[in-house]
Amino acid sequence: MRAVQGSLKTHEDRTLFFDFLQLELGRVGGLSPKIQLYTLPGQAYYEASRKLLLRGADGVVFVADSSEDHLQGNIQFWRKMLEHLTSLGMNPQTIPVVLQCNKQDLPNAVPAASLRTILRADGRQVFEAVAIRDTGVRETLKAITREVMALSKAQLA
Repeated sequence: MRAVQGSLKTHEDRTLFFDFLQLELGRVGGLSPKIQLYTLPGQAYYEASRKLLLRGADGVVFVADSSEDHLQGNIQFWRKMLEHLTSLGMNPQTIPVVLQCNKQDLPNAVPAASLRTILRADGRQVFEAVAIRDTGVRETLKAITREVMALSKAQLA
């Protein structure tokens, strides 16, 4: 397992550097999953890059910045993600999406339950996280992996 940094050039965006990690889990529940993780920055000018990388995604972890100052940005990016999924022919109601509420250690952090309500992420798994302390990160990864594998098994049946 090795993390790689790469770049992606789109027509609307400047060159974007992103992190990529591929995990091979061996045989799990009759499947041999290979997980490819991409991380993208949230700035508005990376919009086309985010849409491009959503194409063909089996699941999404939406990482919200829990700081109260970032609430409007979280709402905007959540809505854009749903729009992109729809425009790519994916149903936002059925594709696995897990919400990770990062920076829960900040004094002005919006509680994870409140973020779920504000984003209208009802029915989605939500995890509190403090990424710099590795709190909630593994749990989030396990949850999205389980959801994607369950959907894949259901589609194969």
